[in-house]
Amino acid sequence: MTGCSKFKVKEVTFIRQNIEKWRDIQLIVEDAIDASPDHQADAYIDLTSDLAFAQTHFPQSRITLYLNGLASALHNMIYRNKREPISRLWTFWTQEIPKTMYEARGALLTSFIVFAVSVIIGAISQLNDGEFSRLILGDDYVDMTLKNIANGEPMAVYNLGGETSMFLQITMNNVWVSFIVFVMGIFTPFGTGYYLFQNGVMLGSFQTFFFMEGLGFESMLAIWLHGTLEISAIIVAGAAGISLGNGWLFPGTYSRIKSFMMGARRGLKIIVGTVPIFITAGFIEGFATRHTEWPDALRLMVILLSLAFVITYYIIIPYYRYGRKETKS
Repeated sequence: MTGCSKFKVKEVTFIRQNIEKWRDIQLIVEDAIDASPDHQADAYIDLTSDLAFAQTHFPQSRITLYLNGLASALHNMIYRNKREPISRLWTFWTQEIPKTMYEARGALLTSFIVFAVSVIIGAISQLNDGEFSRLILGDDYVDMTLKNIANGEPMAVYNLGGETSMFLQITMNNVWVSFIVFVMGIFTPFGTGYYLFQNGVMLGSFQTFFFMEGLGFESMLAIWLHGTLEISAIIVAGAAGISLGNGWLFPGTYSRIKSFMMGARRGLKIIVGTVPIFITAGFIEGFATRHTEWPDALRLMVILLSLAFVITYYIIIPYYRYGRKETKS
């Protein structure tokens, strides 16, 4: 076989091995708004590596010209985005988070199921043993709540501190809890699942405790006024941790380290996306939940609006923008 023929065979093999990747990168260039900066950067690194190889072995080939043009277009797109920090912030919340949530839809469903099952376990345990809440919440908390009920102020626990200090303390605690739920994914999805289980059992026993005291409806209006956003954000944080754990446990065609880094990047983006949710939930808990005298209709409306936001932002928008594209293709 001549030297020219050898190079031709090598070029064909090179193209065959990478053509699908180049097509994906071309889609990024043509539809830049759907590609995150991290995805763009990874694509650019892979593409420039292929271009360097092509320039070395096939300097006069058409594929080298194609890769050079594609790399230039991707380079211009990346640096154009860097010059638009305000636009970047906007697209992060309106494009990147929904896209990431669609990619993590399986992890989100798993997180929800684990949490929901845990809540049921907590509720059943409390129904079977009225003292179960003491095991989960502690004697001091249960005794304090029983005293508040006896005094006719069952939700007085939300009046223990000043509004601003309570808001800040709750928000920081919730953000910290979500971070722990995420980081525990390092120990595979079971690490995150353990923390979801803990929080779910606690919620189930706590809510059932009030039902057993004849205060089910009132407690739900108070707890879920802020809890709709707070609990939803914890479930979303669970999806981040499960994504991290899956990247480590199920690398697929990637190396384990690369898959782990991809899962970590996706999970961290999801966690950042929950911060405004926790801030809003903390604000409601600090400034509004304590006002049990507010009309039931008003509090119920806040709960329903919060639920509608969570479902729309984390489920409907991701599917509408990205799930339908996959279905059509």
